[in-house]
Amino acid sequence: MLHADVFTELVGQDEAVQTLRRAAAAAAALLAADAAARDPRVTVADPDPDFELDPATEDAPPSAAAMTHAWIFTGPPGSGRSVAARALAAALQCVHGRGCGQCAGCHTTSAGTNADVRFVVPDGLSIGVGEMRALVLRAASTPSGGRWQVLVIEDADRLTEAAGNALLKAIEEPPPRTVFLLCTPSTHPDDISVTIRSRCRVVALRQPPAEAVASVLSGRDGVPAEMAAWAAAAAQGHVGRARRLAADPQARERRDAVLAVPRRLTGVGACFDAASALIEAAEAEAAAAVAETDATERAALQTALGAGGTGRGAAGAARGSAGQLKELERRQKSRATRAQRDALDRALVDLAGFYRDVLVVTLRAPVAPVHTDIAPLAEAAAGKWTAEATLRRLEAILACREAITTNVKPKIAVEAMMLSLWRG
Repeated sequence: MLHADVFTELVGQDEAVQTLRRAAAAAAALLAADAAARDPRVTVADPDPDFELDPATEDAPPSAAAMTHAWIFTGPPGSGRSVAARALAAALQCVHGRGCGQCAGCHTTSAGTNADVRFVVPDGLSIGVGEMRALVLRAASTPSGGRWQVLVIEDADRLTEAAGNALLKAIEEPPPRTVFLLCTPSTHPDDISVTIRSRCRVVALRQPPAEAVASVLSGRDGVPAEMAAWAAAAAQGHVGRARRLAADPQARERRDAVLAVPRRLTGVGACFDAASALIEAAEAEAAAAVAETDATERAALQTALGAGGTGRGAAGAARGSAGQLKELERRQKSRATRAQRDALDRALVDLAGFYRDVLVVTLRAPVAPVHTDIAPLAEAAAGKWTAEATLRRLEAILACREAITTNVKPKIAVEAMMLSLWRG
């Protein structure tokens, strides 16, 4: 039986896991060779005797070519891009060089407390050049733990052009013990620059099968099998969303409201009403998600700036704090906008799943439905619409998602989509 290691969280990604295991073993071999070259008396930690390597790779000696200094993880939402990057980061810090999941290196990396691993998780719409320059500078330092400096950039597609150029320079001339792990939806130039792409090794992840996601929910999270199967199908392979649907009644209520939209589109007025309801629901969900963080950040900044003080310098400090409070408000507004777009996109994905189910019924395709609980509605719609009309509706949703990513105002994009859904 294989040891539960840092790669077990990657659901349905067997090929990628094998690639990352080989990379971790090669990285450990490079460290061992470097240590032996500097001092023959120095030895690295012995392998964990209770750890059983993947049979697919245990007989193959690690090759230096299996490891490189820059990686890009691509795949659809929910495929595990950031999970894969974090797993490799942990494996690189593992004292056994395998990502055992048990040692201090694995634990501190997974917990986000390892001094040699930095995670860039953008709150707002973009990652600026100032932040990237500071991160690259820190990543160039000598690893305090003697292994690797690792910079994990989640949502690297949000890098501004200047930030991308700063990162490119570091990737082109990498420090000897620094590894860059980037996560993007794809390698398209809209997501990551061609020059950065050409200097990185790409690990392409796929949408996990619903069966694999359901197995994780029932086996690891204790979700009842029937609920796990439903949530896995409804989430369309997105592990995190499947967990939310299985555990959060409010998430299920929001989904139900979205899937009621096709029945509400009875006229032009109803289209605008449905668009307003969808936007308002996304805004409310986003506001609830960021409210606690915003309040905590504001209180911490005000305390740091001496809020409530009565000393001689209190008035001057209060006047000088205006700029910092304004900058905090700017960052929080950007984060709120990002949260609203994410919430709206989840709703659009659910809506697209319904029209996909209608198309499946119309064409009698031998695939399982996404929304099993409203299969009768999909069958009824299939009896009224032609395949071409259903496909046009599906394309309208995809066009709406694309428009929002290009900064079209969500209200305008959603209203146009609703009219297209009504007209067919």
